[in-house]
Amino acid sequence: MEALIFDHVRTPRGKGKPDGALHEVTPVWLAAQPLVALRERNRLDTAVVDDVVMGCVVPVGEQGGNVGRMAVLQADYAQSVAGVQLNRYCGSGLEAVSFAAAKVMAGQADMTIGAGVEMMSRVPMGSDGGAWAQDPQLASKTYFVMQGISADLLASLRGHSRRDLDEYSAESHRRAAKAWTEGRFDQSVVPVKDFLGMTLLEKDETIRAETTADSLAALKPAFTEMGQKYGYDSVALQRYPQVEQIHHHHHAGNSSGIVDGAAAVLIGTAEAGARQGMKPRARIRAFASIGSEPTLMLDGPAHAARKALARARMQASDIDLWELNEAFATVVLTMMEELDIPHERMNVNGGAIAMGHPLGATGAMILGTVLDELERSGKRTALISLCVAAGMGSAMIIERV
Repeated sequence: MEALIFDHVRTPRGKGKPDGALHEVTPVWLAAQPLVALRERNRLDTAVVDDVVMGCVVPVGEQGGNVGRMAVLQADYAQSVAGVQLNRYCGSGLEAVSFAAAKVMAGQADMTIGAGVEMMSRVPMGSDGGAWAQDPQLASKTYFVMQGISADLLASLRGHSRRDLDEYSAESHRRAAKAWTEGRFDQSVVPVKDFLGMTLLEKDETIRAETTADSLAALKPAFTEMGQKYGYDSVALQRYPQVEQIHHHHHAGNSSGIVDGAAAVLIGTAEAGARQGMKPRARIRAFASIGSEPTLMLDGPAHAARKALARARMQASDIDLWELNEAFATVVLTMMEELDIPHERMNVNGGAIAMGHPLGATGAMILGTVLDELERSGKRTALISLCVAAGMGSAMIIERV
């Protein structure tokens, strides 16, 4: 059974701080916004939706208790629509789409929604604790380090300089600003409104069009103290003794921003779509998840991409556009080097360094971004990928129909 993408929407990304534009709304309210938009713009009879799979990385407090089902209820979908929350760290949004598509492919659902949400301003990253960091036996045997140390370790292994990272990051801001100016996101970004109907945010809040590599050079490295004072550098060097020294090159300007956001992707069979009067926009060719070495942790996208390409019986050269979450600048540079991807085909409308990374939603967001770009540019195929904490990676290949 073929899984087809009929539509997708996302919210703008708001600063993940108390002064961010979206801070006043709850995670459930934010998660419901894309679901409402999918229903209204497609005149969707929600009773035909079998399940909503919602990615969320910190499912505690007001973001816990199965935020997927809560969003279904908040969005006034039919009572018969199920909802579930899943967590594959930063890959959760794309994984939610994969799970939703898998149900359709297996013939166990006719129409599903893969979605994601993260309210980082209200439920901070790390609020859920976690066995990896807090279990001393597990942390010791896996050489646990914080993700920022992993980013600087990867950059040191690959020989990425501070200038390399800053130049890539400045380009992310330039591309994102240009994309907004040219209206490339207008089709799929739905404004977030409060319960009175007042618009809170219409556009991504963290893009700085004036950013240059020179202006980024003035920023202080973010992970030097963490690595040196708290011993994480020593742990990483025990695992990777071939590295003489970890160069701390990452900072707030060449790493993904902390933001709030939500997204949703409508998936189904051709027959289910036809019954609703909808035309498919793309088919899902393949998807894959992989595990990789957990200390380095951030090199998974290339491995996941290769696995997805093999499943689709494709080569990297068959992919027209690549969309990779910009968790850290070194992650993108590594994948481009590994798969020989030219920069003009990677993240052509900017990425998370400019617009932010709402953990559980990003995968679903960037899938939609690249689908819109395929249609705008007349191209056919795209591969979406994310690095994932604890040493994992996720990838998906889509093709326009």
